[in-house]
Amino acid sequence: MARTREFEPDDVVEAAMRRFWERGYRATSVEELVKATGVKPGSLYSAFPGGKHALFLASLRRYSDLVVPRKLGELDDPNASVAQVRGYFDGLVADLLSPEGRMGCLLVNTAIENAATDDAAAAVVRGHLRRLEDRMRDALQNALRRKEIRETTDPVAAAKGLVATSQGLMVVGKANPDEQVLRAIVDNAFAGLTPS
Repeated sequence: MARTREFEPDDVVEAAMRRFWERGYRATSVEELVKATGVKPGSLYSAFPGGKHALFLASLRRYSDLVVPRKLGELDDPNASVAQVRGYFDGLVADLLSPEGRMGCLLVNTAIENAATDDAAAAVVRGHLRRLEDRMRDALQNALRRKEIRETTDPVAAAKGLVATSQGLMVVGKANPDEQVLRAIVDNAFAGLTPS
C-alpha cells in the first residue's frame, strides 16, 4: 500500500523558491532545502525526480507564474502605454530600495549564476525576457498610436533596450541601492522616448 504524501508540493516549492532567491542555486545545499521545506531528502527526491535541480526549475516556474505578474502590474494590461512601462521601472526602483528587493529578481539572479551552464534554467529566463519584451513592445505600440512618444520610435527596438536596461538596473540595485543612481538610469532610458 502506497504511503500518503505528508506535504503539499506547492508549499515545498514556495519554501525552496524563497531559499534559492535569497542564496542562489549553488549556495543552497540540499540540507538547507530540507530545513526550509521540512521535508526529508528521500521524500524530496521522490516528489521531485532530479533532486535539487528539479526543485530549482519548479521554483523558477513558480516565481514566473506568481511573482512576475505582481511585478509587471499594469504593464500586463493590453491597454498599457508608456505610463505603465514607466510605472514598471518605478516599481523596480522602489523594490530595490526595500530589504526583500535587495535579493533582486530570481530570474535575473539565475541568468547571472546559471544561464551559461544550465540550458533548462536558461530557457525559463529566456521565456521571462520574451514576456517582458512583448509587454513593453505592446505598450510602446499603444503609446505610438496615441502619440505619447516620439513618432520615430521603433517599439520593437525600444522594448529590447528597455528590457536590457531593466535587467541592468536590477544588477546595479543589488550592488548599489542608491535611489539617485537608480532614478538616473531610468530617466536616461526614457529620455529618448519623450516627444520633442
